[in-house]
Amino acid sequence: MAKLTARSKPIPVETAHVPHDPDSTTAWMADGNCRLHPPATFFPSDGVGVDRARKICRDCPVLSTCLEFSLDERIDHGVWGGCSERERRRILKRRRVAASA
Repeated sequence: MAKLTARSKPIPVETAHVPHDPDSTTAWMADGNCRLHPPATFFPSDGVGVDRARKICRDCPVLSTCLEFSLDERIDHGVWGGCSERERRRILKRRRVAASA
């Protein structure tokens, strides 16, 4: 048996077949492109990472549902619905301004 050290590469976790509750309010997540990637991909520390996550989101079948979920739940961190934290704050601000007009 090989010994794992701090320099060992992490073993990828298969997330494509994670069971989900179809009646859950987040059941749509099982159809997202993100299910095929490690969660850390969507919580980048730099702009390059944000761009990488956006590319995954670009053709996602649940893109708009994901974005609306993040806006409704006021999720502050990560890329959701193809948008960064800053982009989601701007969307919320525009909606508040439009609602008050």
